[in-house]
Amino acid sequence: MKAAIYTLGCKVNQYESEEMTEMLTKNGYLVVSPKEDADVYIVNSCTVTAESNRKTRQAVRKFKSAHPDAVIVMTGCVPQAFPEEALSVKEADIILGNKNNRLLVDSLNRYFSEHKNVVNISDHKNDDKYNGGIITEFSGHTRAFVKIQDGCNRFCSYCAIPYARGRSRSKALDDVKAEISSLAKNGFKEVVFVGINLSAYGRDIGCTLADAVVAAENTDGIERIRLGSLEPDHITDEMIDVFSSCKKFCPQFHISLQSGCDTVLKRMNRHYNSAEYASLVEKLRNTFEDASITTDIITGFPGETDEEFRQTVEFAKSIKFEKVHVFPYSIREGTKAAEMAGQILNSVKSARAAELSAVCENLRAEAFGDIIGKTCSVLFEAPKNGYQCGYTKNYTPVTVKTDKCLTGIIKDVKITGVSGENCIGELI
Repeated sequence: MKAAIYTLGCKVNQYESEEMTEMLTKNGYLVVSPKEDADVYIVNSCTVTAESNRKTRQAVRKFKSAHPDAVIVMTGCVPQAFPEEALSVKEADIILGNKNNRLLVDSLNRYFSEHKNVVNISDHKNDDKYNGGIITEFSGHTRAFVKIQDGCNRFCSYCAIPYARGRSRSKALDDVKAEISSLAKNGFKEVVFVGINLSAYGRDIGCTLADAVVAAENTDGIERIRLGSLEPDHITDEMIDVFSSCKKFCPQFHISLQSGCDTVLKRMNRHYNSAEYASLVEKLRNTFEDASITTDIITGFPGETDEEFRQTVEFAKSIKFEKVHVFPYSIREGTKAAEMAGQILNSVKSARAAELSAVCENLRAEAFGDIIGKTCSVLFEAPKNGYQCGYTKNYTPVTVKTDKCLTGIIKDVKITGVSGENCIGELI
């Protein structure tokens, strides 16, 4: 029997799709691309924005329309955070919350046996422990994402994720070590630690994110260690010292900002101010050669004035981010921000997002220009049309012209120029 998984959203969702892939494979399924004909289509949903919910509904209906005899599964964050909305999507034959996606095979067996819709959504509890397996592969990737943390305790005023993911909980360090070892044995040279609030890793089990990094540093076969998105107020001087002592550590830091204006940050219920953020960036750049700082910024948060927006623009310029993901604010049902006065017109939110994006694209171009002439190590991904693309340790995208297949191989490259969203280089 064939199954296909369609994944929306973050790196954690991508990891969990790999978990489901291995689960299905162990139970006799052949996992194929969502573009192929299959007996089962699984939509692993995202609910970070209202648009994410719409895309989830659209995907479920598209698969049922194109494959009316197939079983359609909706799992992930939408059913978990908004069960009534999920239940309204009649094209879904099986609906699982993300807490229950490990029951995927059992739910499929039940559906095939009873030929009745299956719904399995369990609420997250405050005392839940980390519930997840260990993967050994990461299909179609040269870098393996390793989920080590789930949930979030922060309750930013705009965010529905704590309702979709529950409270913060961490994977046991011994399980992290075992997983990294399995991935290394299967040829993965780079691991990327991911979580919903990654920098909170270990607080519930008596360790820190630094311990996970050291575990990877000591794993034979692993040559690079990368971190997913981080919260600025969780990165301590002690963590920075440990990271800097690890030769395999990649100095790319995606540190969530959301706004460069302190009054907006306060309304967002963020736990830092712009000065503290800038101080952290200065420490990182002083500690790590060629450190890159990337971030996320929301425009048009409720009550955001023109002056507050200008402060964010100027702050982004002062930090000189290497890359910024800019998002117009999206109202999320059930959050405090959804009830705030001063909701901004969509046209204003979009215009501010476009302006800030243009500023940040210029910053990225400047960062690319600064590395022309340097030699960088690049982990290559899939070849395409006589070119091979990959990423440096600080996650700069690099393209070289070569007929060689370098997928999964690390090579030194001299950066010779810039073309669009990539640096151009020559193999050394």
